[in-house]
Amino acid sequence: MNKNELLREWLNEEKLAHVHGWDFSHIEGRFESDCLPWDYESIVRNYLGADMKLLDIDTGGGEFLLSLGHSYRNTAATENYPPNVELCQKVLSPLGVDFKKADGNGRLPFADNSFDLVINRHGSFNAEEIYRVLKPNGHFITQQVGAENDRELVETLLGNIPLPFPNQYLSAVQKKFDSAGFTILRGEEAFFPIRFWDVGALVWFARIIQWEFPNFSVDSCLPRLYMAQEILEEKGVIEGKTHRFILIAKK
Repeated sequence: MNKNELLREWLNEEKLAHVHGWDFSHIEGRFESDCLPWDYESIVRNYLGADMKLLDIDTGGGEFLLSLGHSYRNTAATENYPPNVELCQKVLSPLGVDFKKADGNGRLPFADNSFDLVINRHGSFNAEEIYRVLKPNGHFITQQVGAENDRELVETLLGNIPLPFPNQYLSAVQKKFDSAGFTILRGEEAFFPIRFWDVGALVWFARIIQWEFPNFSVDSCLPRLYMAQEILEEKGVIEGKTHRFILIAKK
């Protein structure tokens, strides 16, 4: 395609960039990321008993939470991103899930010692609040996006801008949970490749993950998008790396 055709394609991807819950099916087959060395779902299931009270902080659209098949009357969830709050109110609340709009960084709208298990995948959290709402001997499990996530991709499109979450390293988070009184049962960190097979998919991705790609737009980043296209044509792929860590802590 010539530059005008590429521009039209990229502007269309920018226009289409929206997400309900955490659904990346629009670019399925156009990017890939290597598997993590752990399985978050399996870990959660290993800790989740049938009669346990479960809280999912920053649940997104509740997709993962519902996939667990846990008793709705024993399930609670929070979310603060407005489109996902609306989705949760339509999907989770009618099922009997105790859903509340709340920011994971702030006070959780639940009583002390309410939950046997609190989970959080790629969301915000407050160690002291998690300690408060967990029952004695309760567990917290989180999989987090690290500070250096997608860094090469960000620099390709935006240059060397500051890290949006410079403290998102396992060591820093472990210290917070140690200070809150938790016993750390597991902590593991991983870096692994992410690959894009077309620049349009990267445009869509960058528009969705606005906190990693602040102020990105096709118009403002057009010269760098053309450079990305040159990389793609030369190497057949645009590659970066993802950064993840998992933490399991016991009250």
